[in-house]
Amino acid sequence: MARRPFPRILSSGSARITRGREIARTAADSATDVLHPLIIVSRGLGKLAGLARRKWAATPKEKRGPTLLVVAGCGLAVALVPYGPAMALASVMAAAAWQGRGRSTAKSGPDEAEAGRLTALYEALVPYFSTPDDPAPLYAHGGSWTDAFHDYAFDGNGRLTGLRISYPAYFTDGEDESRARVEQVVHAKSGRGREYRFIWDEEGNELVMSVLPALSTAIAAQRFITVPGETVLGFTDPGAVQRTVPVVDGDETRDAPPVIWRTGPRSTEPHLLAIGGPGSGTTNLLRSIALQALPYGDVLIVEGAGAGEYSCLRGRPGVLAVECGLSGALDTLQWAVQETERRLVAANHARQADRPLPEDVRRPLWILVDRPSVLGHLAAADGRSDPQELLAVPLRHGRAASVTVVVAEQFDSLETLTETVCSHTRARVVLGPAGFDEIEAVLGAVPHTTPTPDVPPGRGYARLGIGSVLRVQVPATPDPFDGATSDTHRQAVLGLLPEHHQRAEPVPAQAEGV
Repeated sequence: MARRPFPRILSSGSARITRGREIARTAADSATDVLHPLIIVSRGLGKLAGLARRKWAATPKEKRGPTLLVVAGCGLAVALVPYGPAMALASVMAAAAWQGRGRSTAKSGPDEAEAGRLTALYEALVPYFSTPDDPAPLYAHGGSWTDAFHDYAFDGNGRLTGLRISYPAYFTDGEDESRARVEQVVHAKSGRGREYRFIWDEEGNELVMSVLPALSTAIAAQRFITVPGETVLGFTDPGAVQRTVPVVDGDETRDAPPVIWRTGPRSTEPHLLAIGGPGSGTTNLLRSIALQALPYGDVLIVEGAGAGEYSCLRGRPGVLAVECGLSGALDTLQWAVQETERRLVAANHARQADRPLPEDVRRPLWILVDRPSVLGHLAAADGRSDPQELLAVPLRHGRAASVTVVVAEQFDSLETLTETVCSHTRARVVLGPAGFDEIEAVLGAVPHTTPTPDVPPGRGYARLGIGSVLRVQVPATPDPFDGATSDTHRQAVLGLLPEHHQRAEPVPAQAEGV
């Protein structure tokens, strides 16, 4: 099917001149290739040499010795075969000719439709990158984009996928409002429905725009290679973090860059807050955290919505309680307060006696609270205290007592979160469709990418403390008892769950008498 060209914006005379130059250049290249076949071979040899250098640079140092041995053995075998060197030389020349054949058909510039898109974007940026007092404006109505735009790239539909934009030094690139206006224009003119990354080089007066590929949604719940105290919140873009872990992604195993959240006594972000809309994947995130926490610690779950999303965890070893009702939630959280205080006292006594911390103090305790606003509303109607008030002690002193609190809430109930919850949850995650204002309200910073209105469940942004904002895709961890869950995901979650107790264990004895 022929591609529908973008409406022409260049004048017909200028378009004809540009097209004529491209045709003349292509004809000259074809004539050169026909008259001088050695140019084709030498060009191909250069490409082959570059490919060999890249392969060698990508080879780990510990594998370079065996690789050299294999190459030397192959060379010796070829030399011993009759006519081997001649055949090898002929093969290399044929490969070089094949690699060097493509110059005559190579694209030397944008076609008419692509040039039209670049011109439209250039004209749209003129009001932002020009002033009346500039004696030699880089941007001017009716001007040329060739000096302002570099390294442009288009996809098969003729839409921009990459561009480096030069702008004048007097542009206020240090102001967020100025940057946001330019990014909005570039985003709109390059095509909506995709996620763009903008990198500002204030020193070089350049803006680099690139289209980000979609994060994989095929990574399901599984055992991740981490150490105790590390939790994989999800996976992000390659190069955004300095670490990768092997994961099963669909039918293949590959290395993926994780968003690692570190907890424990030395963590600077010991507690986490996850915000999203209905169906955004916050409950999915809490289930994923619980499955990763169970091999090393104990888990308390308080579900405000009461939908039974965590019923698969009931009675499992390490799961101390899964509470949905108001009375059970208050009793469970009251026990968590007492347990935190007990751990603090035991740790203090051990340090005073120069003894190592007891095992029950070192063992992590996780408190997962989903939709506390619902329980707060029920408590207010019943004249009882808000369950969030009972989170104050674990939030303030949990790091020293190996107690971690994770709270998940929805955007429409964000204002119901207490000051203590907001101030002590320094690890933040936003999932689902959200605008810049909503993301900044939760994370304290805006991402360097453009949020899209349609995202799959579990897709969003994460920020740990004062770090950078990262795109994140949470591993698929659905409720295995939900009829809509696929059999692959159901088996993946059930395979991570510990075997059932003979009977469900109650909340430990410290909670008695509450």
